Amino acid sequence: MKCQYCEKPATFHITEITEPSGSQVMHLCEEHARGFLQKEEANPVASIASALAKQLDLGQTKKDLEELDQKACPVCGISFFEFRNTGRLGCPFDYSHFAADLLPLMTNIHESVEHVGKRPRRSAAADSQALMIQLRREMEEAVEREDYERASEIRDELKRMEQAEEGANES
Repeated sequence: MKCQYCEKPATFHITEITEPSGSQVMHLCEEHARGFLQKEEANPVASIASALAKQLDLGQTKKDLEELDQKACPVCGISFFEFRNTGRLGCPFDYSHFAADLLPLMTNIHESVEHVGKRPRRSAAADSQALMIQLRREMEEAVEREDYERASEIRDELKRMEQAEEGANES
């Protein structure tokens, strides 16, 4: 889709709901979005504009986002594109894998990158779950490569981990 003011591709799509049944849709390129935001700063109802301004301050251009969208987690396989669309990460390892890309986003949303709340009691279980997900993925890749010895080693390791987890849950 093209910008409604020029021929550049639209990277910002703004829908403003005016009345109960009416809405106005704007499709803007990055340059016109910046100009729109500067005009809207005088308007007291500029919450959407200020949110977009924060996004533009992150310094991510369309090219940067396209490169970032290709990045995928080696454990669960979720891409950054999927995360941006769903708003959910795939596994605990994603936080460390996408750390550099999530820090500006977390700072923008929460105005902090430090957690100061409660933590789950079973955080060690989450770590073992992530490891098991990674091992299952490696096992599938080994089968695809027809490396059946490695696949059986991984299968045995997964069985040991599952039995250890069952034993810990019973006690």
